[in-house]
Amino acid sequence: MEVVLTKRTSRLFRNPTLIIGLFLCMIIAIIIFAGSLISTHDPFEIDMGNRLQASSSTHWFGTDQLGRDVFSRIVYGAKITVGLGLFAIILSVLIGVPIGLVSGYVGGKIDAIFMRIIDGILSFPDVILAIAIAGILGPSLTNIIIAIILVRWIVYARVVRGLVLAEKEKEYVLVSKVSYSSTFKTIRMHLLPQVMPDIIVMAAIDVGKVILLISALSYIGLGAQPPIPEWGAMLNEGRAYFQVIPSLMIYPGLAIMLTVLGCNLLGDGLKNHFDIRKGREYM
Repeated sequence: MEVVLTKRTSRLFRNPTLIIGLFLCMIIAIIIFAGSLISTHDPFEIDMGNRLQASSSTHWFGTDQLGRDVFSRIVYGAKITVGLGLFAIILSVLIGVPIGLVSGYVGGKIDAIFMRIIDGILSFPDVILAIAIAGILGPSLTNIIIAIILVRWIVYARVVRGLVLAEKEKEYVLVSKVSYSSTFKTIRMHLLPQVMPDIIVMAAIDVGKVILLISALSYIGLGAQPPIPEWGAMLNEGRAYFQVIPSLMIYPGLAIMLTVLGCNLLGDGLKNHFDIRKGREYM
């Protein structure tokens, strides 16, 4: 047992992509959970006498058009942007994975119904579909999360279904059928553990995609509304003052970039760690 753990540990430290991704994600996690300790000001406090100030010892990232501390707003915004991204992915996984497992294993009419629904939704680009749904529901963070979940669950369902179709004809699943194990037990005991590494990798990469989508929808006015300090909304607010104080767009942009980079590196590192074949694509 100790030998196996030693081999896994040494293999982990030989994976720089995974280590860098974990490091970046840990920094974001610390910012989220220790935000109240890190923040230097109230992110909603307006001080018109100090509006559009450059970086200083008092305001590390300067102030915005209303005199609010940019650093504190970015720290607070991490809870919103990253937290909502994680929430959307968790719900998408909880909806899509069971559907994919049942559809792939049971087959027949159940599989045909789910596949027709999935094919119909996938006929539209996911970004365009999310924008359309968010536009119909109205601008708010709740509505863009609903839009993202409606778009992303189908990706997990389709990928998991494909994995199950490849696994269910293997010997260990056939043995489970012969031993008269129930469908639920076979899926839970045999198929779910097999697809779990792919789900973890896919979810890690998907968090970055969803964060970009949340920020993009907020940037065009369909997501967070003032005065909520969501990173995409902060980009939109700073756009009018870019020539005066470009840091209003630079700092939120860097926050988005580093978070997405960390998620992508973590996903790629986990893919290598789990020995998932390189040719598989995650939508």
